[in-house]
Amino acid sequence: MKIQGKLFLWLAIFLLAMAIVYGLWSKEPVGTTGLFLSFGLAVMIGYYLSFTARRVDAGAQDDKEADVADDAGELGFFSPHSWQPLLLALGGAFAFAGIAFGWWLVYFSVPLIVVGLGGWVFEYYHGENRTQ
Repeated sequence: MKIQGKLFLWLAIFLLAMAIVYGLWSKEPVGTTGLFLSFGLAVMIGYYLSFTARRVDAGAQDDKEADVADDAGELGFFSPHSWQPLLLALGGAFAFAGIAFGWWLVYFSVPLIVVGLGGWVFEYYHGENRTQ
């Protein structure tokens, strides 16, 4: 994970330089703002990956002598039968469509987003630590 953090931090430096050059040459505020926001996003991702790399064990990608098979196996736990992401995506689609078609559509998206997010967060807490 160390190399990914370094790549994003180098990308952030490049984006900062390009934002400054683009802003001075073009004097166009929208593209300059987009490049500065891209710089900020690359810094956040690079910092997170660098910070996380110090806390976890080194992976196969950090070892120059590693084979491809050294990184095989489970990568994490992903819920195999969850409908909550679909509900969240539908609510998000209605919310973004509400910006284009009318703000009244956002009122229909908020319950979908709240129910989907609550269901996703508490999906595996049914019956555990429940008070009677």
